[in-house]
Amino acid sequence: MAETMAPAVTKPIWIDLASSDPAAAREFYAKLFGWQVEVNPDPQYGGYGMAKMGGQDIAGIGGKMMPEAPTAWSLYNYTPDVAELAKKVVAAGGKVIAPPMAVGPQGTMAVFQDPSGAYICAWQPAMMQGGLGDPGKSGSFGWAELNSRGVDKALPFYKAVFGWDARAIPMGEGQPPYFEFRIGDERIAGGMEMSPMVPAQVPSYWLVYFTVADVDASFKTALSAGAREMLAPQDFAGGRFAILGDPQGASFGLLKMAAR
Repeated sequence: MAETMAPAVTKPIWIDLASSDPAAAREFYAKLFGWQVEVNPDPQYGGYGMAKMGGQDIAGIGGKMMPEAPTAWSLYNYTPDVAELAKKVVAAGGKVIAPPMAVGPQGTMAVFQDPSGAYICAWQPAMMQGGLGDPGKSGSFGWAELNSRGVDKALPFYKAVFGWDARAIPMGEGQPPYFEFRIGDERIAGGMEMSPMVPAQVPSYWLVYFTVADVDASFKTALSAGAREMLAPQDFAGGRFAILGDPQGASFGLLKMAAR
């Protein structure tokens, strides 16, 4: 397991993919990011694979727990007490979708839903401390972003449950603001109102971005490996990004931050 120690504040500590075809997903992401994926042979983990780079745990890839569940990436936030966190979720208007449950000796997880409908997970570490790699290194977790249908309902929830303050960033005339979730001066994640151009059947969701050295080159590699274009590479104030759907349908982003 990674030697990463759990953070002192409630922020992202782990990401994983629940896929309709985990073997194909392992092959896709290994090719795209250079991950080495090791599948745990212990049957209690259901073929869960750990993606690594340079000996560091980066992400998990496994099958879907329920056939009707979507193929999707999940974001896990650190907590020292997931049972207490579940109480905060309910008090703040969220829902407990999967109550706290032990994952062998590794730790305890839970799945919640915020008031806008987005799913967010929590991880209370034991043997498995989590790990997201180096945010500045290609192939590592780079950023997480809430796309919300009703972000005004979600912002107070994340403050009450995780202690995240939302700092509004103007995006130009006629455009809704972008929100940076922060604890003090530390940037935790982003959030925004979902574009009205997104089909109505798409619910609120968290999008995971991966750092890459060249967004355009990685975008082309992903397409050639069977990914679907969702948003072509484009610049933003902080760098360059793109959004894709993997061959099984999970959305993810590519990100390269501009040099400071």
